[in-house]
Amino acid sequence: MERSADAVAQPDEADFRPAWWLPSPHLQTLWPVLMRRPRRLALRRERVELADGDFIDLAGCGPAAGPGVLVIHGLEGSLASHYATPLLTALSGAGYQALFMHLRGSGEEPNRLARSYHSGASDDLREVLAYLRTRGRAPRAAIGFSLGGNLLLKHLGETGADSGLDCAVAVSVPFRLQDAVRRMEQGFSRLYGRYLLGRLKRSYRRRFRRRSSPLDVDIDRVRSIHEFDDRITAPLNGFAGAEDYYRRCSAAAFVGDIITPTLILHARDDPFMYPDNVPASAELGPGVRLQLSEHGGHVGFVAGRLPWRPVYWAEQRILAWLEQRLAPSR
Repeated sequence: MERSADAVAQPDEADFRPAWWLPSPHLQTLWPVLMRRPRRLALRRERVELADGDFIDLAGCGPAAGPGVLVIHGLEGSLASHYATPLLTALSGAGYQALFMHLRGSGEEPNRLARSYHSGASDDLREVLAYLRTRGRAPRAAIGFSLGGNLLLKHLGETGADSGLDCAVAVSVPFRLQDAVRRMEQGFSRLYGRYLLGRLKRSYRRRFRRRSSPLDVDIDRVRSIHEFDDRITAPLNGFAGAEDYYRRCSAAAFVGDIITPTLILHARDDPFMYPDNVPASAELGPGVRLQLSEHGGHVGFVAGRLPWRPVYWAEQRILAWLEQRLAPSR
């Protein structure tokens, strides 16, 4: 397949420069989590009934006539995630119809089935896109963060030219899931692993508070994300185990087939994974533009000269990409 002239299938250096007062990857990662507050938004709530009897909740804002942009959160993310409502606000202000997708079971109400969301649940994304398309509201673009970015890249690779999207953005993607889980069991990154494991356990208890779990597992004795995936995520979602889940769902196996113009933003010092987890040039599909920065942490990318005036570079870069790809056809 011949590559188009504007589809850059090789990594290029991002123009991100970290704030001098947040020099480390951990400060870049933690600052927005601790300091950036959710925005108050008047959101339109909507429920998508899935073919298997479950549901996915959506929340939207922005002009109804604007191009639709779907936002997908990361592991144990929600509208309370530091990037969620600020991005929805920025998209709405730029004239887009912003739509936040709660992954299966991550909304305000526990989902009906034992199945949970996971890094490879691209079938749920396709069903949501089809639902919106039949109602004349098909999103023009999608933005995925971390796990949501992995899920989005998997969908784009699986569907090729039939992705249903004009463009996409993925931020801080754990391209190789097994390595990401291993990384969060080492050094300072163990704090992230422990925090996320605690959130996963809490979600599991919430889901099965009023009904029996189909699994014979003592959740209190699960000691790592790998063990959680092996004993809970995998069996609930039809995988033979954690290794089978990681192998079949890691985005690295799908980026080579992406045709839809897709911007990937990633920092080499992301503490959720190893630097060499980023796909090489030869692994990128014709639609992919991979922008790497030396620094930025995990979904951080905080710039600015003054701590009380932080600049969230990834958000600005996302809006510029959407404007470049969608504005000419508005």
